[in-house]
Amino acid sequence: MTGSINNGFPQSNSPAETQSTGGEINDSPIEQVRLTVPITDDQTLPALTFRTWVLGVLSCILLSFINQFFRFRQNPVNIKAISVQLAILPVGKLMAAMLPEKTVTMPITGWSFSLNPGPFNMKEHVLITIFANVGSGGVYALHIVTILKIFYKKDIQPILAVLLTLSTQMLGYGWAGLFRKYLVDSPFMWWPVSLVQVSLFRALHETEKRVKGRLTRLQFFIIALGSCFAYSIIPAYFFPSLTALSFICWIWPKSITAHQIGGGVQGLGLLSFGLDWNVVSSFLDSPLAFPAYSIICSIVGAFLALYVVVPILYWSNAFEAKQFPIFSSRTFDESGNRYNVTRILDQKTFSFDQQAYDSYSKVYLSIIFAFSYGTSFAALAATLSHVILFNGRSIWRQMKSSIQNKSGDVHNRIMKNYNSVPQWWFYTIFVVVLPVAIFACEGFDGKLQLPYWGVLLAITLGLVFTLPIGVIKATTNQQPGLNVITELIIGYLYPGRPIANVAFKTYGYISMDQAVFFLSDLKLGHYMKIPPKSMFLVQMVGTLINNITTFGTAWWLLSTVDNICDVTKLPKGSPWTCPGDNVFYSASIIWGVVGPLRMFGKLGVYAKLNWFFLVGLISPVPVWLLSLKFPQHKWIKLIHMPLIFLNASSMPEAKAVNYWTWGVVGIFFNVYVYRRYRGWWARHNYVLSAALDAGVAFLVLLVYFTLQMNGMSGPDWWGAEEGDHCLLANCPTDPRIIVDGCPALS
Repeated sequence: MTGSINNGFPQSNSPAETQSTGGEINDSPIEQVRLTVPITDDQTLPALTFRTWVLGVLSCILLSFINQFFRFRQNPVNIKAISVQLAILPVGKLMAAMLPEKTVTMPITGWSFSLNPGPFNMKEHVLITIFANVGSGGVYALHIVTILKIFYKKDIQPILAVLLTLSTQMLGYGWAGLFRKYLVDSPFMWWPVSLVQVSLFRALHETEKRVKGRLTRLQFFIIALGSCFAYSIIPAYFFPSLTALSFICWIWPKSITAHQIGGGVQGLGLLSFGLDWNVVSSFLDSPLAFPAYSIICSIVGAFLALYVVVPILYWSNAFEAKQFPIFSSRTFDESGNRYNVTRILDQKTFSFDQQAYDSYSKVYLSIIFAFSYGTSFAALAATLSHVILFNGRSIWRQMKSSIQNKSGDVHNRIMKNYNSVPQWWFYTIFVVVLPVAIFACEGFDGKLQLPYWGVLLAITLGLVFTLPIGVIKATTNQQPGLNVITELIIGYLYPGRPIANVAFKTYGYISMDQAVFFLSDLKLGHYMKIPPKSMFLVQMVGTLINNITTFGTAWWLLSTVDNICDVTKLPKGSPWTCPGDNVFYSASIIWGVVGPLRMFGKLGVYAKLNWFFLVGLISPVPVWLLSLKFPQHKWIKLIHMPLIFLNASSMPEAKAVNYWTWGVVGIFFNVYVYRRYRGWWARHNYVLSAALDAGVAFLVLLVYFTLQMNGMSGPDWWGAEEGDHCLLANCPTDPRIIVDGCPALS
């Protein structure tokens, strides 16, 4: 290899860095990895210690509770593992200083361990962070529990909910081992998100001599953390409107069109931006961890959606778009009212009622919601063709390399010093969990509506897509989902059953997602030289703890918060709006109750969106051909069609204000700073990302549990309203549709 793709720009590698001998690379071929990950290892450091278990389990419980608690709120706060990574260091050092150096022997087994094996070290810290990382991830299947209890008003047994969440989380682990050679061992699968944590580990543990006039990485981290923490009190408590500043709405306060164009939350977001790090990272993650080409492709996709395609479709009244808001995740009837799904459900069989549907209305979507489904079709099809064209050869080489047992780069060779996890461990998980999944779906009086063949088909889809989607995630830090294609398939095969549809989607989508998540953690352990068996055990135990804790938290809130998730009954300003659950519920209506045949088939309004499958499939081909014809132009390969479609489909859950604020920050640091101040970027970029995430997280928790939880709200003034003050953006522009709070149009 004569060059590599680094942060979105072709870079030349020095011979010393990439010299190969017998197929082995002496250092990583990716510049960010060379700048961030050390190529040394101390095998004498203990990893899975008593401190690791105590602090890891507590961290997993804490993050599982906090993140599930905040997922029901209007602006969900995702406390990432980086926050624990920081907070746990002084606790670990305190335990190392105070615990006795005593060996404890377990009865019967004879197994013994030391309470204090020496100084708190980096490998212990990494494993505790892996525990926390598992806890920071959500349990997607809880959406099913929420819509059953809250939206469909159906009871669900707690034991069924636990089996559902546990089986959906664990199935993907069963085949993650198949792809370790391609997605972890390959030096070209570099997982950008892992480098943020590697940078912080090094800043916290390595002794760094301060150069006069410069800060060490740890000093820089502390200053950035403190500054972000202090500033975040303003948007979190005193001035929540800073989350979305939409000037066009202020200039024309009575114009529906102005609000539609300028609204950053429920509009197209022209000239809208936020002054809150939570707006930057809450939906799209920290842009400082993304390669530049990934950010640029994302912004191109969002721009084309918001300012080219959607305006053309809306103002030409395609799909009768003017009868509904331009930007909404809700479903509507032909009168512009929220779709009343109970009118088309047979309450005895909990299935579709054709006669009631014919006498009521077809299901309609906002134009941004409909377009997002089309681009989701395109993103998935483009993922397959892109990986085959651009990564097929390297995957084949990696397959041959694994057969020939070549070590790859220096990190692979170091990891050869540790015993690998046997493949049968992964297969055992799959064999044990699969019957649990089938029992959850077939048992309990068929509450989940999904037969055994549906479970088998769903996990087959997850298995097939794990490798291509893993390649995208490992190289771009973005991940296409299987949610739409799974909904489409089961909607055609088994229509009229909303819970069967979302259960199939969860088993297909989340099994793949969990496999990729597992592999991402393995890559972090690979970079940090953690014994693989210790990594495996921590991930398994952490997943069990995460499931139990998140389920308990969700069940408690769903049982105690009045009118949770029902935006029509919640008091004004209530944060318990459940944006993710509302999208999930709408999807269950679209794909499960009404079905794709009546939505995207010959009986539906949106049949033309199926052309996006073909568009997505062929879209990488011209880019690939151009890259072959003009190999000297390395930037052509960076035109990443799956990312463009993926980000065009991320709305309406992500808002315009999220994209523009995220894009500006990302381009500034990963294009301008990366090019002009490479040394500063190498030392501080990922550390800054960790500091900003941690600063916001700590402040939001402090404000909620000390003030808001006790009824102490911020000052009551114009800026105290969380939103963009663009209320008319929710209004239709068809004069025949009358909606409360919207001006009459002639």
